[in-house]
Parts: sequence; structure tokens; C-alpha cells
Amino acid sequence: MASRTEPPDSEPSGSATGVSVRPPLLRELLLVAGLFLLYKAGRQVADGHVAEAFRNAHRVWDLERDVRLPGEGAVQSLLLHGETAVHLANTYYAVVHFPATVAFLVWLYLRRPAHYVWSRRILALLTGAALALHLTFPLAPPRLLGAAHLVDTGRIYGPTVYGPRPSSDTMANQFAAMPSLHFGWALMVALGLIAATRTRWRWLWLLHPAVTLLVIVGTANHFWLDALVATALLGIALAVVPSPARRARTRAKAGSAPPTGSGVPPVPAGSGSSPVPAGAVGRRHGLVGARR
Repeated sequence: MASRTEPPDSEPSGSATGVSVRPPLLRELLLVAGLFLLYKAGRQVADGHVAEAFRNAHRVWDLERDVRLPGEGAVQSLLLHGETAVHLANTYYAVVHFPATVAFLVWLYLRRPAHYVWSRRILALLTGAALALHLTFPLAPPRLLGAAHLVDTGRIYGPTVYGPRPSSDTMANQFAAMPSLHFGWALMVALGLIAATRTRWRWLWLLHPAVTLLVIVGTANHFWLDALVATALLGIALAVVPSPARRARTRAKAGSAPPTGSGVPPVPAGSGSSPVPAGAVGRRHGLVGARR
């Protein structure tokens, strides 16, 4: 992930970004673990709203058809052409999501501390907003919606991270489809790596959220709208939390401005004149007076 055009250890200093060089490791481990456990507990609290989750699923399905979004079945049909493709998609859904995000945060912590703090704040804000939606808008995934006529690829082809029945699943809340954190986290991983590196190949990180989008829709674990809402929430988080580059620009502008109350007027750009020392002005007036 290191760039050829930027030394691997290069990172804006704390004075430039307003962020400490590297937060204490133990504090970060406790903070991230605490946020994750809080999120998992909140998802379990949101579980059990079966009737409401299916009503919302019908509403989302109808809304997507009303606004002419492509059917999720079109993506799934591509996977169902071969058992290998659908198995790889299920594996990507089950295996890549969480480890990729953890690896992203670990790399930033070690190599780009300022970007780590920024990314951790963004992910925490995005996940908190997602939890609020899980609590207020429970949503069954399209694989459980009969009107969608989609295949539960995880249950049929494997592997799957969900239990056979949502009501008996103690590992995950299957009615927390809105928004898709699979997609939201994947998009943030890509944007975070693009911001933290300088190589011309860094835009290839966008393949991760692109593949994730095809996987979550093709395996019928999410609606298109789940990804769109996740994108909107991430956009709000990015607007609220300033990036290291934006913080550096703000501090640079503040440092270049003359101190207030200094009494020194700014010199107009391009005036072609240089400021005259005060002593020279006094000496000039003294010479004029002496000649008189």
C-alpha cells in the first residue's frame, strides 16, 4: 500500500494537522472494541421486529420499482451461471468485510496516524447512524422477501454467516439490512486509502466497494437502496469530520493571516513597492526639515 511517489513513513506532523502523531495503542484498542460491542448490542436490541421488517421490505421493493432501479435479480442471474462464481461471492461477503476494515485501520495506525484518526471517526459516525436506522427502520433482506423471487445463495451454496431462521439466529440480526455497512465500510476503506496514498494506482481501491456492491446485491443480502443510503450517510460523515488535508489547509490559512490588532496594513499584491522601514521615513523627514 506504500506509494512510490511518497515515502512510506511520510505523514503530516501534528503541528500541521492538529492531530497527535499516533494515539496510544491501548486506548485505541479499548475504544474500537467498545464501539464494536456497543454496535453489536444495539443490533440485538433491534432484532425481533419481524412483521415491521417485512412490511418495510415490501415498501423498499416497491419504491425501487417505482423509481426504475434495476432489479436485484439481474445481478444474481450473473452469479447463478456457475457454482464457482456464487461460492466466491458468498465467501467474499462472509470473509472480506470485517478483516479488510481491520487491516485498513491497522495500516493507517502504523503508517498514517492522522488519517487513522480521521478514518476511525468517520467509521464510528457512519456505524452509529446505521445503528439508529436499524432501531427505527428494521428491514428484511431481499433473500427473505417472497415477492423478490431471489435465491438465498448463502444457504443453498454456502458459505453463510446467518442462521437458518432469523428468529433463532444468535450471531446476527438479519433484519438490519438498512443501510448496508458492508458497502459503507468498503467505500470508506477505498476513500481512506486514496486519501492516504499518492501512487497513481490508488484509484484501483475503488474496486473493493464496486465488487462489494455486486456481491451484496447478487447474493440477495441487500437492496440497492441499502447501498444508496449507506453512501449518503458516509457523505454526511465526510462533510462533518474534516480530513487531515482540510485541517492542514485551515491551519495554513490561519498562520498566514496577519495578527489582528497589529496595525500593519497588508501590502497589495503586485504593487511593485516594498515596505519602507519606519526609521527611514523619519530620517527622510528630518533631512527635509534641515534643508529648510
